Amino acid sequence: MVGAGVIGLTCAVRLAEAGYEVGVVARDLPLETTSAVAAALWYPYYAFPRDRVLAWAKTSYAEFERLASTEPESGVRMRSGRDLTRASATGRPWWAEAVPDLRRLTAGDTCGWQFEAPVVDTSVYLPWLVDRLEALGGTLSRSALPALPTNASIVVNCTGLAARRMAGDEGVLPVRGQICVVEQVGLTEWWLADGPAGHPIYVIPRLHDIVLGGTVEPGDWETRPREQTTQEILEATRALVPELAGARVIRQRVGLRPARSSVRLESEYVGEGRLVVHCYGHGGSGITLSWGCADEVVELVRSEAPAGPPVPPQ
Repeated sequence: MVGAGVIGLTCAVRLAEAGYEVGVVARDLPLETTSAVAAALWYPYYAFPRDRVLAWAKTSYAEFERLASTEPESGVRMRSGRDLTRASATGRPWWAEAVPDLRRLTAGDTCGWQFEAPVVDTSVYLPWLVDRLEALGGTLSRSALPALPTNASIVVNCTGLAARRMAGDEGVLPVRGQICVVEQVGLTEWWLADGPAGHPIYVIPRLHDIVLGGTVEPGDWETRPREQTTQEILEATRALVPELAGARVIRQRVGLRPARSSVRLESEYVGEGRLVVHCYGHGGSGITLSWGCADEVVELVRSEAPAGPPVPPQ
């Protein structure tokens, strides 16, 4: 398993649960990945194609709902919120069947939808996934690999944006997202709306802080926060949710979403019958699609793995 973002860790957990010997190797450890920057609200966004995304998102919603109910130490909570984006105002969302209780909002000039969705505190959830993996006998190690491993019979490629190099896939491109994290001021409801220059506005309350965003900047590789962008985010979110006016800014962060014309989830045989399962290109929906994609990765490994026990890369 290569890659320790939410996709890689979730696939690793599911494979370990299925009885496979799993070793995860990655240049960046979980809290250093783009997944750690994510606001991590369940919401299908910037991922394709819609039919497969819907199926994966529906599976993930159900699993996050279970985790929120039975394993609160995972950092997952179900929170009600409001989607006021232009897309939501024009008709029933294309992903509506994945949400058990979708309610139309029509109050004055407000149009959109209200529903309950998983909110994942990645500062808690990513370490929880690592603990789960290790409890199942899996391992995680840091290694800046020059290419996908050749010393394992099965390799799962969850390298995200690094698939440009690791899989020679130049169709994977960054979509820059900048956020601002502020102190928790008692908010429990999340908000989505349209912001300036076509950027989304979101307010996502987590356990101990609130994530404010954001930007959608295709092809932008800059990982340093831009102060002007931070001020624009604060202004827009405070106008949307006035309770944020006095919230202290804790930090600013940038993540590069790994976008692709379609999520690549497929297998191929390379050299001497080795199986490589690719799972990357989730755009802005890594959390949202994680459990659904992990289940499909397990099915591919089960159906197509070469004979003999899988050996994790060293």
